[in-house]
Amino acid sequence: MSTTGRAQLPSGPADPLALALERHFGWSDFRPGQRPVVEAVPEAPDYRAAGSWAALPGRADAADFVPRRAPAEVLGPADSLGVDVFFVHPTIYERGRTWNAAVDDRRMNRQVDKLPIRLQASAFGAGTRLYAPRYRQAHLGVFTWKDAESDRALDTAYADVRAAFEIYLREWNGGRAFVLAGHSQGSTHCGLLLQEFFDGKALQSQLVAAYLPGIGIATSELKQIPLLTTPSATGGYVTWNTFKKRIEQSSYEKWYKGKAVVNPVSWTLESTAQKTAHKGFLYFDNQIYPQLFDTHLIDGAIWIDRPKGKFFFLSLTMRNYHIGDINLFWQDIHDNAILRAASFDEK
Repeated sequence: MSTTGRAQLPSGPADPLALALERHFGWSDFRPGQRPVVEAVPEAPDYRAAGSWAALPGRADAADFVPRRAPAEVLGPADSLGVDVFFVHPTIYERGRTWNAAVDDRRMNRQVDKLPIRLQASAFGAGTRLYAPRYRQAHLGVFTWKDAESDRALDTAYADVRAAFEIYLREWNGGRAFVLAGHSQGSTHCGLLLQEFFDGKALQSQLVAAYLPGIGIATSELKQIPLLTTPSATGGYVTWNTFKKRIEQSSYEKWYKGKAVVNPVSWTLESTAQKTAHKGFLYFDNQIYPQLFDTHLIDGAIWIDRPKGKFFFLSLTMRNYHIGDINLFWQDIHDNAILRAASFDEK
């Protein structure tokens, strides 16, 4: 999670169907296109302004999404848990002339709202107050090029997330418990927040849990914040990276092997969670489909069995399931976040 040790994003498929699925699931097609040519940095957002946030409590926004035919308890009464969520979305900016996306780019903001805010952040929205900043996300290519310009772009992105988090703490938190959550680039920035604001510091006492899928985290990176290995444990973090049975070895060996991981169905270190325990995949028809696959834990990652029926083609069009780290386990995450919030409240 340091500026010199960020995980690279896995390479992805070229199949047009796969690209459509990737965009649905809130993630890019993994191909960065041309290197940015403009060094000018877009103007920094003002997080005192509501327009600098993709989601805020008390207003209608994409994070309010509820799957079709979902039971009423999926949403839950507003703020019934007394817990906040600070969510940082993954990279949507994959092609452009600048190293960082502008937060006033209306087209980009529509994509952010339609994809990760609606389909990822919503998993954490039941009964909470959810905050999700817009930020000058780094260009997708920084995870491939990994040079000084790439590091500067990631530093700019983190500076925004940090500024948004400080505004959240100063203006809105009021001592409340909260969840940190992200995916991929967003998880990287949340991990840096953990290092800077929580690890061995007083703020850790307010941390319900940090959900950090889609990056490789060495257990040594966080000194006093533990990997949570039981479903109701609080005060630490969980992380996973999702592969097919036939694991894409280049990504796995380089970025994930030996890193922290939990099984996002059992929320333990057990080697296999049976498909009967799988609570639900949020598919692109906006419905939840439970009991689709066994989930297997390996060193630093997980892999899932090939989905059956109409989901079979997913296994044919994708090299790995990085883009589905949240969607594949949407209901499992939703329910677990509620469980951990309740457990924290009982302390």
